[in-house]
Formats: sequence, C-alpha cells, structure tokens
Amino acid sequence: MKRTTIIKLVFILWTFPNVLHAQMDNEPRNLPKYDNQRIHFGFSLGINSSTFHVNRVGNFKTSDTIYTVEAESVTGLNLGIISNLAMGDNFDLRFIPTLSFGQRNLNYQFIYSDTAQAFTVKKIESSYLEFPVALKFKSKRINNYRMYVLGGFKYAIDMVSQAKVKNTDKDIIKLKRNDYGYEIGLGFDFYLTYFKFSPEIKMYNGLTNLLVPENTQYSNPIDALYAKTFVISFTFE
Repeated sequence: MKRTTIIKLVFILWTFPNVLHAQMDNEPRNLPKYDNQRIHFGFSLGINSSTFHVNRVGNFKTSDTIYTVEAESVTGLNLGIISNLAMGDNFDLRFIPTLSFGQRNLNYQFIYSDTAQAFTVKKIESSYLEFPVALKFKSKRINNYRMYVLGGFKYAIDMVSQAKVKNTDKDIIKLKRNDYGYEIGLGFDFYLTYFKFSPEIKMYNGLTNLLVPENTQYSNPIDALYAKTFVISFTFE
C-alpha cells in the first residue's frame, strides 16, 4: 500500500469520530437543562437472578450420604426509589432504597448405595429491603445519550429471615437477617422528551456468610453461603 494512501486512511479514521460528534451535537437535544439539576428523583424496575456462592466443609465427601450441593439461580423482581446528587459534570452520588423479591435453590444429591440415589431441592425465599449507595461515573453527553459505570456498597435486611426462629423442622435452611457487600454495574442514559430512561446491569457480591449453622443433614455439609445477584433494571428519572 502506498504511503499517501496510508496517510489518507489514518486522517479519515482520526477525523471521522470528530465529524460524527459535531453532526450529532447539531441535532436537537431533549431535556437540555436536565443535567443542571443538583438533585433529582426517579424510580427503578428490575429483574434479578439470585444464587449462592457455596463453600463446602473440608470433609464434604465423607459427610453422611451427601454427594453434591449446588446452588441454582431463580428470577425475582426489584422495585426502587432513586435519589441522585450531582457532584460535577461526570459524577453522581446515588441512593436507591429497593424492595427485592427473590428465591435461591440448593440442589442436594444423596448417595445411599451403588444403585440408590436421591435428589432434593431446598427452596429459600427472601424479601430484602436494600440500601445501596453508589458512585456513578458518566461519560460526556452525546446528543441524547451517554454511557456510565457505577460501583458502591449495599446493606440489606431479609424481612422473612428465620434466623432467630426456634423451629424443630430439620429440613429448613436458615439464613441470617443482615447482609452487606459490594455492587458494580454499567448502563446507558437516554434523554427522552419528558424524562431520562436508563437500562442498567449490575452485579452484587455479598461479603457475609449467610448460613445459620445447625446440626442437620442439609446444613452440616456447608461451611458458608454468600449471596450473588445479577440485576437488569430500567430507571425512569
């Protein structure tokens, strides 16, 4: 390839994004004064997929007749109220109290002999009141959209926890009432005619061992259970 052709190609690749950006900036903008607000509010609707990170005991294979314990994710719903504090052109501080409904399954496989096996699914339902605080980093607005990433800390309370309930049913797996951990995600802001719409995906990793240890065939093989959740949400602000 000739040197002049290479120079022309480099010039086109260098100038094209700037030309495109200039053309898009000349288009009419929706909500042109939206980002001038110091504080604004909104709400969020989401779908979650919750599961556990399972730590098994060291002598797992010799524990009773348990052969495997595996966590299975189940889909749930999220509903949150958004409070957003602008901290300059590129950063926002967000507080989104959320009501989260979810379920996580633990699948057990029992081995009684060379030919006898059994499978049991323990369904663990939770209703969390969540209090996440996140820092949102936004790219420059291009016409009517921008990209962002976020990260923060979340504290959650399980309102249906049976951790302190005295129950003689040995089939119940009890979880602690309180959980906390970190959350990261990314999304896109779309400035529409009357509001801002943002699809977003987040991942949460719990840092608390949620298992309430009890001397049962379902609890004994497990050393720790940590929450892990993926959320796809749609915010309206």
